[in-house]
Amino acid sequence: MMVMRGVISLIVCIISLFALPAYARTVISVTIVEEWVDDAGGRFTAVDPAPIPQGIARFGPFRVIDPRRAALVDATDARSPRAFAAMMRAYPQITTLEMVECPGTDDDTANLMVGRMIRAAGLITHVPAHGSVRSGAVELFLAGKERWIDDGAEFAVHSWQDNYGREARDFAADSPVNRAYVDYYQSMGMSAPQARAFYDMTNSTPNADARWLTAQDMRGWIGQGSERQRAVRYADVTTQVTAPKIAYLDLGRSIP
Repeated sequence: MMVMRGVISLIVCIISLFALPAYARTVISVTIVEEWVDDAGGRFTAVDPAPIPQGIARFGPFRVIDPRRAALVDATDARSPRAFAAMMRAYPQITTLEMVECPGTDDDTANLMVGRMIRAAGLITHVPAHGSVRSGAVELFLAGKERWIDDGAEFAVHSWQDNYGREARDFAADSPVNRAYVDYYQSMGMSAPQARAFYDMTNSTPNADARWLTAQDMRGWIGQGSERQRAVRYADVTTQVTAPKIAYLDLGRSIP
């Protein structure tokens, strides 16, 4: 039973995917990119986007930049594990996944599978300056055997929500749907307390909003910064930008 976490944006379209029994992911695509930085610790949105590499080959949301580097430039979906496997067969010398424009995923089960494939392949995950890693894509960043973050990179997290409007806080902390994420974080090298703290942090922001993390914020969470740097900066997304337009569409698609 898997709950799906949304992809974060200013203008959104929500697609409810039926799981078993009734959990869904929110799909949100970015269409506006600006920046507001509050030195007192306020809200900011995406900086100017990093250039999207065309690459020498395409495999779903992945672009092969050269024989040793690939990039993630779109949301993952149910086809992404197969696309990733095909890319690694064709270019087995790839060592680094550049995370350029990563809005999240349409299929959480597949997304976590891709994350485990990234770890099994021993890839480095790298977020360049102005790279944007949001929602379900954060799980893919954490999958890197080594994780590199350039200054100017950004991350965003929020709670998942099912198609009845329930979020992580509406379920017991040790429920299977919550344990799935904590177990994943532990499999990516976090201790049990670290995994629980990180998961609680992501779910402390409602699905309709977003908690944005700077490069330094995320370095703190993955052990590349001080404990003080874990006090991430965030605010209600509606306080400084126009409230997003949301449309709901049930596709009736089952998740294995």
